[in-house]
Amino acid sequence: MTQRQPAMENLFVMRASVPPNVLAKEIGGESVLLDLDAGQYFGLDEIGTRMWTVLTGSNTIQSAYDTLLAEYEVDSELLKRDLQELIETLVRQRLLQVT
Repeated sequence: MTQRQPAMENLFVMRASVPPNVLAKEIGGESVLLDLDAGQYFGLDEIGTRMWTVLTGSNTIQSAYDTLLAEYEVDSELLKRDLQELIETLVRQRLLQVT
C-alpha cells in the first residue's frame, strides 16, 4: 500500500508519526532511520534529527514548527519550507506517516 502525500495546505494541522516498520537510532547527534521492510537506511544530520524528534513528539506539525521556530534563529518561511521538504521526503521514503 502506498501512502499518499498530504495536501500541503492542510499539512500543519496534521500529526507526524513513525510507522511500525521504521527503526530510528540517534548516534552522536545524528540519526539513522531504517525501513525494516525495505532494508534501506536514511541519515539525518543534527538539524534533521532535531526536526525528526520534535515532529514525531508533537501533537501537530504546527506545534512542532512553533517549537523549532522558538529554538532556531531562522526566517519563519524558510523553516516552513525546510520542514515541508523533510516531511515530503520522509513520507515518500515511507519513514514517516502523516495523519
